[in-house]
Amino acid sequence: MRRLSGRAAVAAAVLLAGAGTLAGCGSPERGTASESGRETLDLTLENINASHDGPSGVALSPDGERLAVVASVAGKRGIYLRSASGADAALEWWREGSSPVWSPDGGSMAFIAGGDLWVAPAASGAAAASAGASAAGDSAQRLTRELAGVRDAAFSPDGKSIAFYATPDSVQDIWVVPADGGAEPRRLVSKAAEHDDPRFEPAWSPDGRTIAYVSDRADYWSDDVWLVDVASGRSSQLTRKLMASSTPVWSPKGDRIALFGTAKNEYWYQDLSYIYLVNPAAAGSERPIRMQVFATDAIMRNRPFWSGDGRTIYFPYQQRGSDDLWAVPDTGGVATQVTTIGGSIRSLSASAGAGEFAFVRAGPTEGAEAYSVAAVGGAPERLTQLSPVWRGVRAPVELSYRSFDGSYMQGFLYLPPKAGEGERCPALVMVHGGGTNSYMQNVNITEQYLASRGFVVLAINYRGGSGFGRSFQDLAVGDWMGGQALDAGAASDFLRTLPYVNGKVGIYGGSYGGSTSLAAATRTPDKFDAVVAMRGAYAEDKSFDEIDRLGKIFTKTGHGALPSENPEAYRVSNTVERLDRLQAPLLLMHGEEDRRVPFTNFKVAVAELQRLGKSFESHSYPGEGHGFRKPENRIDMSRRLETFFQQHLGTCAR
Repeated sequence: MRRLSGRAAVAAAVLLAGAGTLAGCGSPERGTASESGRETLDLTLENINASHDGPSGVALSPDGERLAVVASVAGKRGIYLRSASGADAALEWWREGSSPVWSPDGGSMAFIAGGDLWVAPAASGAAAASAGASAAGDSAQRLTRELAGVRDAAFSPDGKSIAFYATPDSVQDIWVVPADGGAEPRRLVSKAAEHDDPRFEPAWSPDGRTIAYVSDRADYWSDDVWLVDVASGRSSQLTRKLMASSTPVWSPKGDRIALFGTAKNEYWYQDLSYIYLVNPAAAGSERPIRMQVFATDAIMRNRPFWSGDGRTIYFPYQQRGSDDLWAVPDTGGVATQVTTIGGSIRSLSASAGAGEFAFVRAGPTEGAEAYSVAAVGGAPERLTQLSPVWRGVRAPVELSYRSFDGSYMQGFLYLPPKAGEGERCPALVMVHGGGTNSYMQNVNITEQYLASRGFVVLAINYRGGSGFGRSFQDLAVGDWMGGQALDAGAASDFLRTLPYVNGKVGIYGGSYGGSTSLAAATRTPDKFDAVVAMRGAYAEDKSFDEIDRLGKIFTKTGHGALPSENPEAYRVSNTVERLDRLQAPLLLMHGEEDRRVPFTNFKVAVAELQRLGKSFESHSYPGEGHGFRKPENRIDMSRRLETFFQQHLGTCAR
């Protein structure tokens, strides 16, 4: 048998690996149910943007027996309840709302509805049917009125009080209210957080006397742990050397606090955090647990969990775009893997004592669903069947390609239905957002859609991202959109070696991916035939003062300093200074109310492109921020992207 070599071997391996389709996708008609009872849908922009996304969050009861699920079922969005075990257990409507939090005895839940904090008995089925379509139902107690920005409720250990954040003024405060609604909320901590930074939650000590919280009260550029005495309202700073990356979590005895974080004197590693232990009785006592891996904070959405005996700490960790649950002794040492399910995990929740876990997980061909797993081990059990089956979705091919300096970058290749059947198709390089995050192994429906429309799509994990260790993330420190842009250019070279690519390659991305897409088109102008940059930063020094707090910290850390302190680092990332090198047609799109990547970037880029007489198109969206809220605007952006690439790259042909 003749051995395939070079390009032919790569192409054959890719085609064979991508040949399988998702079970159940092939035969049902549009809108029908598959054998699992899930709806089967065509890959259309209208379907993709119609909230067909499965559960958005879960909360496990303290005894691990029941699960609250935030989801939309048959068009009815709100909080549902079900048993935390048994794939066939019924999912029962509870009431409208979001962000459910169980009381310590499991008898009630706090939740947010209509912008206010409510509490209600945790009954389901007929006992909750009277809630109807109202915001909370007759059995619910409304705890706040006319307080703006209410979020992240936390019950006291005795269940009698609830702490939460609110923003009645220009900053966020911590408030406390009786769980029975017997008194008005009282402001416990003033100026606990900036108005535009809702990352952390209040954390009660086991004795209910103290709340730990993360604050920048000492320094705008720091996220320190503070303690407030609930009775007196007196606050004191607990940590000084760490940059918090999660909500603090008290040990069962209350003698230690665990949290994710990085050292202030090192790079602000995202998704590669230490787990710190802090003695709440000794300010400045923080120390990292020594282990061979790191914790993944996922932009501060994750947190650690203590075992009931305080001897084990559980945490999520992401490797090569795939999440799992891990455990490490409280004394440090070798961390070991609890789950091997992979994919993308969010909304991780645990029972009291962390004997049971629940989470929302999505995989390469599977939409978001709720799962549970016991700390004693075993395979996670899928608890819901809410996400649709997408017709034609196929698992991408995971591969590596050689970049400009000999390093290898991870990529995921999405193939058109007829790739390898004699047709040659245009190709796209997809550049993920976040910069220090990763392209995750979930459904990634945009790439699936573009592949279904005849594009060969290569989504890349460029240097500086997480999931490959800190040394890999260090490669981009002080070099934002430098080597990363060259990684994207090398991906274009790789795509052109594939026999089913027609020689035309485009590039696209949003947020940091939009920034890097345009940077790649100017640093490697001969590599791309069309560029779509969405919500990107192209003039970081000119927009810095308009960025929200999280974006400011991220930008300052990535460049090593403020724009005035290190202008050379900002010149590396300021693509507007290299727009004269742009050769490919360009489409820019941006939300006009964006605070994470301010609209100023779009305006500065458009003005410079006009001055240079470059060929480009641009479109902005009034009222939209960094993540578009209106489905019609998301559809419009996607349709413009697709049409632009078809116009400049062509379509599949023999």
